[in-house]
Amino acid sequence: MRAITKSFDSNNVLRKVDFRLSGGEIHALLGENGAGKSTLMNILGGVLRQDSGDVLINGKPVSFAGPKDSLAAGVAFIHQELNLINDLTVYENLFLGREIRTRFGTLDTPRMRAESRRMFERMNIGLDENTMVRGLDASYKQIVEIARAMMTNASIIIMDEPTTSLTEPEIERVFAMMRTLRAQGVGIVFISHKLREVIQIADRYTVLRDGETVATGQVAGVTAADLARFMVGHDVRTDMLTQTRKASRSVLRAERLSGVSFKDISFDLHAGEVLGVTGLLGDGRSELFLSIFGAGEPYSGDLYLEGKPFRLKGSARAGDYGIAYLPRNRKENGIIKDMSAIENGSIVVWPRISRFGFIDKQKQRAMFDEQVKSLRIKMSKPTDMITSLSGGNQQKVVLAKWLSSSPNALILDNPTQGVDVGAKEEIYDIIMNLARQGVAIALLSSETQEIIRVCDRALVMYHGRIAGEVAGETMQEQTIMRLATGDGVL
Repeated sequence: MRAITKSFDSNNVLRKVDFRLSGGEIHALLGENGAGKSTLMNILGGVLRQDSGDVLINGKPVSFAGPKDSLAAGVAFIHQELNLINDLTVYENLFLGREIRTRFGTLDTPRMRAESRRMFERMNIGLDENTMVRGLDASYKQIVEIARAMMTNASIIIMDEPTTSLTEPEIERVFAMMRTLRAQGVGIVFISHKLREVIQIADRYTVLRDGETVATGQVAGVTAADLARFMVGHDVRTDMLTQTRKASRSVLRAERLSGVSFKDISFDLHAGEVLGVTGLLGDGRSELFLSIFGAGEPYSGDLYLEGKPFRLKGSARAGDYGIAYLPRNRKENGIIKDMSAIENGSIVVWPRISRFGFIDKQKQRAMFDEQVKSLRIKMSKPTDMITSLSGGNQQKVVLAKWLSSSPNALILDNPTQGVDVGAKEEIYDIIMNLARQGVAIALLSSETQEIIRVCDRALVMYHGRIAGEVAGETMQEQTIMRLATGDGVL
């Protein structure tokens, strides 16, 4: 890709960007949210057309009128936001748009199922091809996307944040597949914010910042700190952010909560505290806090807010109690795709800023502008559709939605998922500032380093139970992983 330029109205997203991918290599494309990574790959994937510049495949200029042209040229795009149809089976999704038919023109279902099984066997995945996609968790939906790309026999595969929702064993399985494809001469573009993964799997890197190429080279010659500096333009802090705080009043207390996905859970969340809750995928932490928020499964046990018993029968009244929840799945539970950024970022406080059923637009804009400035949300204008923003900026808008309600207890479920290193620092600073203001924060995260860096203490869950608590000297990666895998359950 040579001198690629792309603008949206007055927003110059790409400025003469060069990018080169060789067969048989894994090339990491890096940059902060809004740097232009997805736009550049959307041009290669036929989703967008560049304003100027050239795309060449095998040395020959190409022009794509749409994604089908790109796919026909050997480019498969696994998007950050999964493109699966929940109401179809796994094998139907794998063959969507390229169905196999019999000589009579009917669907050759047995052959499609057989080829799906062979692909999963090759990937070493125990997945039933007849399963409805709606019944899969995020990790297996991602694996179905990868399998679909592999089945097109593409020579170029673009992977946009493919490991975001995966566990460590699943990540290793994906990396093994990537190495196999590399050995077969496939060129892979690997977009990721997890710089340790980049160091582990990639051969080369290119870094974009503000729509321009700022660095490129061999991964073997750099460190994760180097890549982070290229991305943000300055050194990124790695110091511990927690501060020694005296025990404060209890804001949220749970006593012996039990549901389908969690058993016998008791904890105290204090004002001004950042309490981590971690474990491996399927540990029950998301289900636990969704139930507390009134949006999850039924449960037994007792909850206390500021020392008084309470129970939410639905999430609609959570704001009245001063409880906010940032969901794990932004696409399905965090944003309303048919609304603008300002509508998404203020919807929680609509009742507060409305009179006679009409929203006070001036108050709405003032509150949203304050959050945009605080969270450094990048957008052209507040009335832009939420889907026009990068994944990380969408996440910031979802966070803005809840911060505008001034919560007393804030539940953050993987708040930095799919967010770049610079935005992570900003979110960490926001969490620390909220804690200093006395907000009680429960941080649910699969990233051990995030738990260690941000939280005062952490509960480690295993198969729906609290396996142990870590704090101070015991807040170590080895200790957390040992508890999360069931080795040493208390």
